Amino acid sequence: MIKIIAQIIGIVAMIFNIFSYQCKNKRLLILMQFCGASLFCINYFLLGAYVGGMLNVLSVLRAAVFLAKDKLRAEHIAWQIGFGICFFVVYGLSFTVLGTQASAFNLITELLPVIAMVLATIGYRLKNAAAIRKISIFASPMWLIYNSIVGSIGGIICESFALVSIIVGIIRHDIKKAE
Repeated sequence: MIKIIAQIIGIVAMIFNIFSYQCKNKRLLILMQFCGASLFCINYFLLGAYVGGMLNVLSVLRAAVFLAKDKLRAEHIAWQIGFGICFFVVYGLSFTVLGTQASAFNLITELLPVIAMVLATIGYRLKNAAAIRKISIFASPMWLIYNSIVGSIGGIICESFALVSIIVGIIRHDIKKAE
């Protein structure tokens, strides 16, 4: 029953993330991703994918920082560096505190979402939604692979649709705007 609830929550999270890439406004894009990350936290923890869960906790915090960017001076490089360090700390914790076996497969599997989170953080620091879409096209496949391995149906569908949504968003808002 817990796995079914996890998958339902993951599918709802997916809806927020997919629609985020269709937002013209950077603030709305980040708000939608805040909601999606909040739900994905629950999804991953219920599935026992603790790295994904912890990274999404950090993603919620990161989105909150960038939503309050003026008050918190989110554009400062220190935030990007701080979040990057936190992402790699989570990676280390997975092999120490959480007891994930340090096999070559696990070292790579757990690293993929960490790299994706670093890329997304770089994207948040950029000035507009177009930049976020462009960097997300590299991060999304890493999450797709991770989701496939940990069995998050919502995550798999999310990243599959996200890739399509990112491409559509690039065409609708970035390429047509350039023309």
